[in-house]
Amino acid sequence: MHLIGPGLRTQLIEDVRRTWTELTDDMGERGVNQLAAFLATSARTSETLTPSLRVDEFWHRFVLRTKEYAAFCDALGAGFIHHVPEPTGMSDPAKGRAVMKRTMDAIEAAGFTIDAEFWPGAGAADCTQCHAGCTDSPVNR
Repeated sequence: MHLIGPGLRTQLIEDVRRTWTELTDDMGERGVNQLAAFLATSARTSETLTPSLRVDEFWHRFVLRTKEYAAFCDALGAGFIHHVPEPTGMSDPAKGRAVMKRTMDAIEAAGFTIDAEFWPGAGAADCTQCHAGCTDSPVNR
């Protein structure tokens, strides 16, 4: 997947590594791929999708690189893909799991591969997330 070029990939991996110190280069590359797949899929649907906590970590870092992030969103033809945190204490675990499942299904239907280490329910070993607490925003695109 080449939706995010090598220079920006390296920057994002370095940014994420500031808080995820055990992140390997391989896992960083895979994380950028999962982020790109999530955002590309979000750009293609009016459904609300949600990232896993691990993918969200990459998204947070990408959003902070506003020029690159806006250019990426423009290249997808989606307009700006807004990151919309859920209000504190408002998450519904059952609803969150359903949205997460829908997100993974949508990513696969879009032709991308789900990397199990990045998605709960798909094998993410140390991820206990029931809902990421944030979504893309199809309404505000």
